[in-house]
Amino acid sequence: MIDLTKPWPLGLDSRRWPWFCLGVVLGIAVLSQIDVWASRGAIGWPEQWRAPFFFITDYGLSDWVLIPSLAVFILALPAALLLRHLARLVAIEITLLSGFIFLGVGAPGLIANLLKRLIGRSRPSEFEISGAFSFQNLFNDWQFQSFPSGHTTTAIALAFTIGFLWPRLFPLFFVIGAVVGVSRVPVGMHYPTDVFGGLIVGMLGAYLVRNVFARRGWLFIMRPDGRIARRPFVAIRRAVQRAFA
Repeated sequence: MIDLTKPWPLGLDSRRWPWFCLGVVLGIAVLSQIDVWASRGAIGWPEQWRAPFFFITDYGLSDWVLIPSLAVFILALPAALLLRHLARLVAIEITLLSGFIFLGVGAPGLIANLLKRLIGRSRPSEFEISGAFSFQNLFNDWQFQSFPSGHTTTAIALAFTIGFLWPRLFPLFFVIGAVVGVSRVPVGMHYPTDVFGGLIVGMLGAYLVRNVFARRGWLFIMRPDGRIARRPFVAIRRAVQRAFA
């Protein structure tokens, strides 16, 4: 399992970043060789085979995460400023928690959307007209916003965001995120390279947000050995204990 306490995944540090970037480029190059085969083949599956993927793919929509977390943040922030004593500490923890979830998912999603518009790759729906490697850079609509996969970015970013907070839940959320990424191919919205790109953006984006929070001492603490751990929710735990005492 990935050690979520490390500053970056896959053993990345300042010396390994160039090799990682090279590996990503090579990964995209290799997957591009099966893009058409995988996409056209999966789209051609019988409807009963494709139906489960249509069911799970909407898990990758960001609204169901961003809207509730933003609403909680908006409600908790004034309380953190106005309340006193334990109630204020609880509100601060809730503000940081909701803010982290919102940014941990929203920031990678924003990066993915910017890349979609900048790169402008055609979706599988345009294959018969444009082929698999047609691009309309910058000025385009959804039909030319295939790389990277936004659903995959959201699902993987959520997995890491939850994992940073509650590591035991990471394997479950990561498997779900991976299935969502795979689902984007048979539903006809993305090629395998798009899914791979979404995985990278979602993962690195979530780490970036976590590291920014840790440097400011928000919700996380940086240990002397460079590892990052979540601070305990002391106030929330104390409030729950008092409520059920």
